Amino acid sequence: MNERLFKEVNYTLSVLLNEIKLGVIGLPDIQRPFVWPNAKVRDLFDSMYKGYPVGYFLFWQTGAEEVGTKGIGQGEKQKAPSLLIVDGQQRLTSLYAVVMREPVLRDNFEHEYIRIAFNPLKGEFAVPDATTEKQPEFIADISEVFARPSHKTINEYVKRLRNAREATGGSLSDEEEERVADAIGRLVGLSGFPFVALELTQAANEEQVADVFVRINSEGKKLNQSDFILTLMSVHWDEGRTDLERFSVATRKPLAGNGPNPLNPIFQPEPDQLLRVDVGVAFRRGRLEHVYSILRGKDLRTGEFCPLRRAEQFERLKAAQAKVLSLTHWADFLNVVRAAGYRHLRYVSSEGALIFAYQLYLIGRTEFGVEPFALKQAVARWLFMSLLTGRYTSSPESQYETDLKLLPEGNDPKAFVRALSEVEAATLTDDYWAKSLPLALATSAARGPSLFAYYAALVLCEAKALFSKGKVADLLDPPAIGNKKPLERHHLFPKRYLHKIGVKELRDTNQIANYALVEWDDNIAISDIPPKEYWPKYAARFSSDELKAMMHWHALPEGWQEMDYQSFLVARRPMIAQVIKQGYQKLVGTEA
Repeated sequence: MNERLFKEVNYTLSVLLNEIKLGVIGLPDIQRPFVWPNAKVRDLFDSMYKGYPVGYFLFWQTGAEEVGTKGIGQGEKQKAPSLLIVDGQQRLTSLYAVVMREPVLRDNFEHEYIRIAFNPLKGEFAVPDATTEKQPEFIADISEVFARPSHKTINEYVKRLRNAREATGGSLSDEEEERVADAIGRLVGLSGFPFVALELTQAANEEQVADVFVRINSEGKKLNQSDFILTLMSVHWDEGRTDLERFSVATRKPLAGNGPNPLNPIFQPEPDQLLRVDVGVAFRRGRLEHVYSILRGKDLRTGEFCPLRRAEQFERLKAAQAKVLSLTHWADFLNVVRAAGYRHLRYVSSEGALIFAYQLYLIGRTEFGVEPFALKQAVARWLFMSLLTGRYTSSPESQYETDLKLLPEGNDPKAFVRALSEVEAATLTDDYWAKSLPLALATSAARGPSLFAYYAALVLCEAKALFSKGKVADLLDPPAIGNKKPLERHHLFPKRYLHKIGVKELRDTNQIANYALVEWDDNIAISDIPPKEYWPKYAARFSSDELKAMMHWHALPEGWQEMDYQSFLVARRPMIAQVIKQGYQKLVGTEA
């Protein structure tokens, strides 16, 4: 029989809050770190006030011994967290924030006090608004009730309410005064509200804790290795976790002021994705399964834990994160992505490729000292190759681990560039361009990597959109976006026309080889007109040389408009593959 991994412990609210204040109970941020909306906090106090059960907590014993680590609330604690909250984080954080009047961190990274109003006469809680502010029956913030002796709160409330009643010709009855005293006394008495906690023993490892969490909380987030590393950061380096969160938000939301910021339309990583870049740079690890143990100070050979070793590993992580979140590095890397032909996240088929490319860029720049021009070219080529082939689409961790091991020992910049070039040459062979890629183009996947690589190639080769004088690069990256995107995917054989001739399945009509990039007004004008009818009209816009270039970049076989649909698809796929190859050769510097 397996040993039980938990024990049941009874707490009162006051004991729980005191343990948090001392630092014994710590906040691991296994779930999202932000508290509920104020309405849910109101409902929690209402349930407790009515004597309803409000659930249990799940803690995890850590066995921590050193002081000065981070717990719930701001400031240093007297003790290190020996219990981490695995389930019940939102409830306990909310209770602590209100009763102890501690500000909470919202998802915009602003600190804010949670205010809950209370009407003692009716025993009702409310989120304060303009209505409650005007009603003398409401105590505007119950935090004040917990911060002062109850008799003072009762006396001041009764006096204020009596004066308000008398000002309008009314009065406060003795029965109402008794009801007020009873209600406020009941509210203060919530400090003795009973809670049950299940405490997982120190013997439980992170995988078991994750399994327990998922089994008892089916609606909760399924935990993974990055969650546990972020948990450790919350306890031992909280500002590092917060910096990841802030940076992530700032990539998609403008910061206050006009200073440098990471806002961009190309790559908007989540905190756990930034963490992966941290880990790759700090430890040359693609798999996170061992990184958690490393950061806990575990010797992977002996299995022993050491606080000094943990501190050393966190210093490595801190040094790496400083590189990852450097706005200089970030802006330079985004220019590398643009240089690879990718101008917007909607045309990036795998963010995993961006994660690894950023690792490569940082390692090449800060460890190998690769000359900037050579580094940018090398990483741009690698990114194009990895996105085209879907290198990090399946089992990305395993591929990260494999590719990090390809980097040479020592700090020879030429060896770094050569290692990347050798992988590219082994991947993008003549057979790949002539056989594998045309086969990969035989798909209707809306976000196919080969389709987006084709767009990138058109950008790199400075091709113009079909039937347009405007370059694809300019139209994919316009100065402003109206109700219509400047470029749209046009079906060369329109869908409704295909339906008329009996081709009705989406897997057939939406083949990649049936798409071309055109300006939106041309797309609307063509509608369901057959290609043999609309092509002469639009071809007449251009000179013979312009038409020849347009047909080349858009991979249109001679006389394509007269072909039957399936023959057209078969003929066009290898031509698209050759345009993609030209885009890659442009990066390599060997284009014809």
